[in-house]
Amino acid sequence: MELALGRERKKVVVIGGGVAGSLLAKSLQFLADFTLIDEKEYFEIPWASLRAMVEPSFAERSVINHRDYLTNGQIIASRAINVSDTEVLTATGRLIPYDYLVIATGHADRVPKTKTERLSEFQEENQKIRSANSILIVGGGPTGVELAGEIAVDYPDKKVTLVHTGSRLLEFIGPKAASKTLNWLKSRRVEVILEQSVSLNNISDGSKTYQTSEGGTFEADCHFLCTGKRLGSAWLKETVLENSMDVNGRLMVDENLRVKGRKNIFAIGDITNIPEIKQGYLAQKQALVAAKNLKLLLAGGKESKLATYEPHSVMALVSLGRKHGVAQFPLTTISGRIPGLIKSKDLFVGKTRKQLGLEPHPVHD
Repeated sequence: MELALGRERKKVVVIGGGVAGSLLAKSLQFLADFTLIDEKEYFEIPWASLRAMVEPSFAERSVINHRDYLTNGQIIASRAINVSDTEVLTATGRLIPYDYLVIATGHADRVPKTKTERLSEFQEENQKIRSANSILIVGGGPTGVELAGEIAVDYPDKKVTLVHTGSRLLEFIGPKAASKTLNWLKSRRVEVILEQSVSLNNISDGSKTYQTSEGGTFEADCHFLCTGKRLGSAWLKETVLENSMDVNGRLMVDENLRVKGRKNIFAIGDITNIPEIKQGYLAQKQALVAAKNLKLLLAGGKESKLATYEPHSVMALVSLGRKHGVAQFPLTTISGRIPGLIKSKDLFVGKTRKQLGLEPHPVHD
């Protein structure tokens, strides 16, 4: 309230309610005239979605309505389609003025608008898994690997095949971690096919024959596509920020997480060009630095006092089912139950809920 005395409260707009945007929104909601623009009505803990496919009830904790943690801000469930120097335009035609803007649109992902619809999707995906005898997973990055692990542990009688175009799994981390992961999957009877692709053209689920790029064929009752998602930055190409993106479509930011050349526009999460691995826990760290800087600016503090964000070295945790995992730290790589204890049991869902000021387990209405 003290920020509002003697002058009008500043307007802060955050575009994107993912890992970074939701935490920033929670941190700033009482310090400004605050608006969150997100095309869906909820925040979803992304690294929990694969567990929710094999155990749909898990999503009751990992899919969180924005209003549950954002009690004091305005929520607009729409896409942002344009940014000017002073306003954001939404797909529904609303113009939202801002003094400070934060862009946190991460990766483009097709998901339904409401939590109820998203929970129904998990039920449908679970039914797809349960009714299949054989399952194809396309993509050997963290998403494909973790999904294969979840299915192999919960449904050990199902035939799981993972096809990946790369020469090894998990190319974003070191070969030692990839090798440990491959051995674990093989020990759970997951067939891993490397350096090949699968054509999904004209394929629909239901006892179909799939063909690899090498000409091999195999049967699978259903498939899941687990390849990389597009950056959520295409919409910025015809805005005032069109020259603020690098050749990969990422927003270029300075050490304070402000878009380069802009004093009042920040960017956080996967959409930035920060030279580090794109992971949720790092997006959260960026959100906290940006929140600290916005608090300083809202209070009229000196720019020389702005906090800086330092890129982090590679550290990765990949869960393998419910009890195992593989972890790469700067100096060592470990696999087995210890990394499993760190991540796999709860997938940091309780911790993430606490960061948003929520109970680790929701109280049902």
